[in-house]
Amino acid sequence: MPDNWHRILTTRVAVALALAVALLSVATAIINIGTDVVYGPLAPYIPEAVRDAAGFTGALTGFLMVGSALALRRGLRVGWWATLLLLPLTAAQGFLQLSQYSLPLVVLSLVTIPVLLLTRKRFDNSLSLSATQIAAGSALVGVQLYGTIGGYALREHFEGIDSILDAFYFTLITSSTVGYGDITPDPESTEALLFTMSVLVLGVASFGIAIGALVGPAIQARITKTLGKMTDSQLELLEDHLLVLGYGELTAPIVDELAANAEPFVVVTKDQDAANELADGDLAVVSGDPSDEEPLQRAKIDRTSGIVVATNHDAHDALTILTARQLAPDARIVAAATDRENTKKLERAGADTVISPSVLGGHLLIRSALGGDDTELIERILGDAE
Repeated sequence: MPDNWHRILTTRVAVALALAVALLSVATAIINIGTDVVYGPLAPYIPEAVRDAAGFTGALTGFLMVGSALALRRGLRVGWWATLLLLPLTAAQGFLQLSQYSLPLVVLSLVTIPVLLLTRKRFDNSLSLSATQIAAGSALVGVQLYGTIGGYALREHFEGIDSILDAFYFTLITSSTVGYGDITPDPESTEALLFTMSVLVLGVASFGIAIGALVGPAIQARITKTLGKMTDSQLELLEDHLLVLGYGELTAPIVDELAANAEPFVVVTKDQDAANELADGDLAVVSGDPSDEEPLQRAKIDRTSGIVVATNHDAHDALTILTARQLAPDARIVAAATDRENTKKLERAGADTVISPSVLGGHLLIRSALGGDDTELIERILGDAE
């Protein structure tokens, strides 16, 4: 099995196992919440409160595992660490639930740990957060800390806050605007009223900013996918693929040939109509100007096995070749020159091989007229052109 396919297979196995553990954790937690029957020789030694807590927290851990599995799918190292830390927790929760329904969760969690350790090198991408995202996440955490510590410090001014957990509960339901009314400030305490209003205002603001900054990019990624872009998880798995930079009349037969032979490739084009058409045909495409660095980096130009540049615009192709050569100095670049006079210019831009379709067509016609055995090739070219 080729190394790139082995990489994809092992990555998908690890992600699938992590996602299965996440779903099992949520499912067993829901089942065990309404189940009173305990199971196992340790049942008499584990308090009922611990079993109940393991059932409720199992659902929370399961949802956290879903997030870590999605991070694994993107090849993120932080996702690997989060999953590795959560797996023993899911196994422990399944064990403490003392239910026969929790046995698959315990077994699968323990099986996934060595698989994750063996695939450690597959998840080496760093998590890149913008300053806005970091600030939004910090604000959300900071408000929860502010409300929890402040609520506990002012517990004498509140009805229902007796512990740090009560204070956190009060902060969470207040900042999320749920407000069950079971914990209320003393109406005669100005400090409690002002503090509650501050938690409400800061909490709503932090939740709104966090959703916009942290969830917004995911929504945008989903929208751009419908416009013909590959997802980040798909891009992370690219390796030893061919890059086709630009799309036009000269490029279309190349793409058809690559697709027919099941060769791994990615097209980078700024033509949105072409991108949509390629995406509709389940072909890999990244929307963007191929002469810019960002789209080429997203298409993993540093992992490419070769680059093809063949549009009807030699000047723009030269800029594309310059950018590609800068980002991938060792990659082989093959280009097509619409005008034969531009062949040398494209070579000076960095192309290893430049082919002029008009010159090539002329040579083939002459060879055919002189009796050369290029009939099959000419018929194929003419057939593709029709």
